[in-house]
Amino acid sequence: MPGLLRGVARTAVISGTATAVSNRVSRRQAERWSNEDKVQPGYMEPVQSTPQVDTMTVQLQQLAQLKDQGILTQEEFDAKKRQLLGI
Repeated sequence: MPGLLRGVARTAVISGTATAVSNRVSRRQAERWSNEDKVQPGYMEPVQSTPQVDTMTVQLQQLAQLKDQGILTQEEFDAKKRQLLGI
């Protein structure tokens, strides 16, 4: 019986230690994540330019269609494309 109790006690200690370590790691990770959510000084949020890019893409596609239909020449297409891209 003493060997059985020793085994049960050892298992309880190991289990308790593992639980305590797991909880501490979880708390530290949650704290680290909450600190990452805050904007740090010197960091700029990325500018979302989706509407402008989408508009430009649509305009370029329309120009390509006009060129494919023969309405625009290659030179006219290239000039307008450079104008839209700001080149």
